[in-house]
This record gives sequence, structure tokens and C-alpha cells, in this order.
Amino acid sequence: MEKVTIIIPNYNGKKFMEACMEGLRRQKGIEFQVLFVDNGSTDESVEFVREHYPELQILALDQNYGFSHAVNVGIRAAQTPYVILLNNDTKAGPGYVEALVRVLDKTPKAFSVSAKMIQMYRPELIDDAGDQYTVLGWAFQRGVAHSVKRYQKPAQVFSACAGAAAYRREVFEQIGYFDEKHFAYLEDLDVGYRARLYGWKNFYEPGAKVEHVGSGTSGSKYNAFKVRLAARNSIYLNYKNMPLFQIILNAPALLIGYYIKSRFFKKIGFGQEYREGLKEGWRTRKACKKVRFSPNRFWNYVCVEGRLISGTCSYVYEFLHRKFRKV
Repeated sequence: MEKVTIIIPNYNGKKFMEACMEGLRRQKGIEFQVLFVDNGSTDESVEFVREHYPELQILALDQNYGFSHAVNVGIRAAQTPYVILLNNDTKAGPGYVEALVRVLDKTPKAFSVSAKMIQMYRPELIDDAGDQYTVLGWAFQRGVAHSVKRYQKPAQVFSACAGAAAYRREVFEQIGYFDEKHFAYLEDLDVGYRARLYGWKNFYEPGAKVEHVGSGTSGSKYNAFKVRLAARNSIYLNYKNMPLFQIILNAPALLIGYYIKSRFFKKIGFGQEYREGLKEGWRTRKACKKVRFSPNRFWNYVCVEGRLISGTCSYVYEFLHRKFRKV
């Protein structure tokens, strides 16, 4: 019986499917199911998959409801203990699935396992080695633009990158599913944050390698849509997961972080979109379901705060490493 279901959310990703499926077809040593969840594509993605990959189970939605809704549909449809969320613009390396499942099997408190994501068009560089978060309110990809020779050891991370990560399915019933108000961006950090508040852990497994195009659906690293949504969702993320005392504690650092980001996006031409996203997030924050504070989980909040501080140190280190060593 299969232990894991691979969920591929798709929106107009027909051009990526051949490489994505090639990676999955070369997996050995473990059986798995594949769910293709289409978000109302208009590029004939569904027809292409039906014709070329009839073994896939297709869940075709009538419109683009966003990443969060699509993966939630897939997670709820899955019957296996574990699920893997895999972006359509990826190509899994040999042993990818088996490596992720192995970590969940041997680590009962693991909620998620992040893969070693490698830049597809610059395979000498890392794309993501697990996601981190800072007291400045900045999320960042651990190891991004560093040499693939680095980050060779398993580690705990703040959250898994949902572009190629495995999750323990039953935990979603306890902590909640991906927040569909996010639509896309920071939804994986949010669910990983919530898991930590409930005492679960998130890991990085370097043996699970996957090549990643990056921004395959949105089309670019920075664009108006992405900047606005990420800004809005950053407000949701902090409001939902931080109790009042932690928001007050981190407020000076968060304000500094938002100010620096606003200057950065103004410089590259997206200042208005960033400000609009922040305003929308603040205006609509109470529509989000806030994680109820529990004194019994106080130590988990302390541990999260420690992770935010250490994440800030890691961000500074990685920034300086890229700036001065170029790898």
C-alpha cells in the first residue's frame, strides 16, 4: 500500500509537465500516487495530462482559486499518511520521494520535510534548502544562490518550502490546512509556523534533490501581483501566529523590516504595490483565523522567538556570504 500521495498544483503549466513527470517516473524503491490539481488552466493542461499521463488522477477546478485552495483540495482527497506537494516547474532527482518519506518515518514529531531545491538553469546553485523567518518579518530561502556543494547535512528549518516538500497529512486536521486567504505566497511559511506553535517540527533533507525553474507560474521573481500579495500576506502571517505580547516584543524590528522593504520595492519600481499590499493586509487582518494562545504552549512561543532571532543572524550571514564570496 502506498504511503505517500504526490500533489501537483497546476495553473497553465502544460509546458512544464513533461520534465516534471520524467522526474517522477524515474523514482525507485517506493510506490506513490499522483494527484494533478488544475486551477482552471486555459492552456489545455488537463487535456495534455489526460492524453499523455492517464495514470494520474485529475482534479479539475473551474477557475484559478490560488495555490492554497488547490493543494487543500489535493490533501483532502489523499488517503495516504503522507503527502508531497510538488510544483509543476520541477524535476525530481533519483531517490527524491524515498528520502522525504524516510525522514517522516523515522521522526514522529516531524510535520514537514523540505527538499534540496536546485536552480534548473544554473544547476551549480541552490534554489532553496528550507525556509527561514526573521524578527524583521522577512522570509527567505535558506541557501539560495549558494553552491550546491553546501548544505549537505540534514537540519531543522523554520518551515518547509511547499514547492517540493512532504507533510504528515493527519497534522492538518489539528493545526488547520493552508490558509486560502493567502491565495499564494507565504502560505507554506504560515502553515509551518502554526505547526511549530503546536509542537511539531520542520526539517530539511539534502538527499531529496529536485531541480526548480522558479516563479514558473507567476513568470518573474518580482511583479506587481506577487509584491502586493506577499506584502498583504506578511501582515496576515504575523497577526495570525503571534500573540499580542509577541507582536509588542517584535514591533520595533517588524517596523524596521517593513520600512527597509518599502524602500527596496520603491527603488525597483514596486513601491506603490508594496504599500497597497500592507494596507490591504492591515485592513482585512481580522478576517483571518488567529491561532488561539494557550499557556500550555508558552514554551513553543519561546522556541519560535529563538528561531526568529537565529533566522535573522542566518539571513545576515547568507547575505554577506553571497555579497563577498559570490557563491
